[in-house]
Amino acid sequence: MKLKRINVLYFSPTGGTEKIARLAAGELAAKLGVEQTFIDFTRPESRQTEYRFQPDDLLVMASPVYAGRLPNKLMPEYKAKIFGNGAPAVPICVFGNRSPDEALRELILLLEGNGFKIAGGAAFAGRHAFSDKVGTGRPDEADLAEIRAFADKAAEKLSGTELPLLDTDRSEIGPYYVPKKADGTPAKFLKAKPLTDWAKCVHCGLCARSCPLGSIDKDTMEATGLCIKCQACVRRCPTHAKYFEDADFLSHVAMLENNFTRRAKNITII
Repeated sequence: MKLKRINVLYFSPTGGTEKIARLAAGELAAKLGVEQTFIDFTRPESRQTEYRFQPDDLLVMASPVYAGRLPNKLMPEYKAKIFGNGAPAVPICVFGNRSPDEALRELILLLEGNGFKIAGGAAFAGRHAFSDKVGTGRPDEADLAEIRAFADKAAEKLSGTELPLLDTDRSEIGPYYVPKKADGTPAKFLKAKPLTDWAKCVHCGLCARSCPLGSIDKDTMEATGLCIKCQACVRRCPTHAKYFEDADFLSHVAMLENNFTRRAKNITII
C-alpha cells in the first residue's frame, strides 16, 4: 500500500488525547517514511471544514471517551465532516483510567461507515480530566511501549498490498455509562457548568478561547451555553479560577478517586 501522508485528527480539550495521537502517529510516520499533517478538531471553527481523504492518505483519528462512548455532542460532526473514500485509518480512543467501554468499537464502526478501511484500533489510558488522582502519570513508560508496539504492528499491516477486514464485534453499540455518586446511586450533573473565582480571575479570556463548544462568553467569562464537562477551562486557566461545585459532579469525582486508581489495561485490536 503506497501512502503519501499521515493525517492526525484529534478532539482533545485538555491535551491528553492529542499527546497520545501524536505519539502513535510519530511512530507510524517513522516506520512508513511519510510526512504528517495535524488537524485539531477541538475548536468550533475547525469543525466547520469537511475533511475528505484519499486512498493514499492514512488517518489517525483520536477521540476521548465520555461516559464509555464517543462524546455525544461531537458525533454529528464526526459523521458529517470526516470521509474516507477508501483511505486507511487507525482509530484511537483515550479513556481516563476507568474503562473505554464501547468507545473504540464505536469509532471503528463510525469510520468504516464513512468509507475508511481500518488497519487497527486502540484504547489507551490517560489521566482522567476530572481528577489528577485517577490515571496519575499516564501515559507512562509502559504505556509508551504499548503505543509503539501497536503502531509498529499497524505499520506492518499498512505496508501490505491490501487491508483485510478488521476482526472486531460489529453488533449494536451499547448504552452510555451512567456516572455514579460515592454512594453508588446515579450522579446527575448534565446541567452543571463551571463557575469562576473572581478573586483569582485575571480576565485573560483563555477559558473562552479553550471551550470546544464556544460556550464561555469572552467578555464575562461565564458559561452561557452547553457544557460537556470536558474540563478545558478548568485545566487551562493559568490562575485556577475555574471550578465546579455541583454536588453530584463532585460526588462522582470522589467515586472515581475511591474506585479507579488501579492501573487500567490498554486495549489494542490489530
